[in-house]
Amino acid sequence: MLRSLVAACFVLCGAVASAEDSELFDREMDLLNGQTVDLSRFEGRVVMIVNVASRCGATPQYEPLQALYEKYKDQGFVVVGFPCNQFGRQEPGTAKQIQEFCSANYDVTFPLFAKIDVNGADAADIYKHLTSEEAYPADAGKVKWNFEKFLISRDGEVVERFRTRVQPDSEKVVKAIERELAKKASDSSAE
Repeated sequence: MLRSLVAACFVLCGAVASAEDSELFDREMDLLNGQTVDLSRFEGRVVMIVNVASRCGATPQYEPLQALYEKYKDQGFVVVGFPCNQFGRQEPGTAKQIQEFCSANYDVTFPLFAKIDVNGADAADIYKHLTSEEAYPADAGKVKWNFEKFLISRDGEVVERFRTRVQPDSEKVVKAIERELAKKASDSSAE
């Protein structure tokens, strides 16, 4: 009996630890400029996480992403970009080149992080979480291309996933952002 209780405790304790380890904002990551940022600074905000690339047919999505960020940032919204070179090698540049491109062509002021992988064995932990069945069972699985958008509630939960072809300024995306911004942190977990 005692052995069963101890085994159950290890299983439960391990499950709790792994659930805590998978928290979306429980990590640090590097920005393009090399500065390390604790992602907990985004807690309590509505966040759109996007894998970006400079040489993609969807690259013009930077413009509506920036416009959304500017329009809603004072209400607690932030866009977070993660350059990725996994799709057609469309983000080959260095951190400096990516930063210069985004600034010169799209006046990007939202946070851009260091280049990462979003799929496979070397995928960044944040993307392992975002694409997991646990995070968003309605549309779990690998990122298929550049400019996939994950909308995160104030409570750090994935509430929507928009594939590349869905424009950031589409009615569907804007309504989802506004819905999440209207909620207080505790409201989004009550659904």
